[in-house]
Order: sequence, then structure tokens, then C-alpha cells
Amino acid sequence: MRLTESRRRENGERETGERESGGRRTGRRDTEGMAVASFVLGLVGLLVLNFFLGPVAIVLAVLALRRGTPRRFRALLGLWLGIADIVLLAVLMAANGGTSWSILG
Repeated sequence: MRLTESRRRENGERETGERESGGRRTGRRDTEGMAVASFVLGLVGLLVLNFFLGPVAIVLAVLALRRGTPRRFRALLGLWLGIADIVLLAVLMAANGGTSWSILG
């Protein structure tokens, strides 16, 4: 058993058994981080920089879902919040005639 573990270390492999395209293995932590990041960016995007943070949240959520994240619900929330960012931007642009808006009115 030690021989197998030492071979894994030599090859740069992790215990999860997933491989990146470069030959290294990657864990599910990457997808968990993407799911959490999409949720946070989508949430923050509702307040500021929704034209930038919304699409980034959508991309991260889709990547996390495609890679089989264990935090599926959080990735879905990030996806919907990213979509809400874009919808909010469209509504504010139609109402104010521009991209700038203020919380204070």
C-alpha cells in the first residue's frame, strides 16, 4: 500500500482520482470553490458591478455543475443570482437610460 501512495505522490496525483488535462489530478475542492465563488459574486453583483460579476458568476456556476460539484445547490444559486444580475442591469438601464445607478436614489 505504501508503494501505491508513493507512486501517487511522484505523479502529482491526489486521493480523489480526478485528473486535469495536464496529467495532474484535481480534487472536488476546485468545484466547491467555484460553486461558492459563483454564489458570492452573484450576490455581490446585485449591489455593484452587475455587468461584470453576473456573467462571471454564471460561468463559474456552469463549470462547477459540469464538473460535478458536491455543492450543487450553491452553484445553482450562483447561476440564478448571475442571471438576476443581468436582468437587474437591463431593468435599470431601461429605467434610468444608462448603466449607473445609486442605492440612495
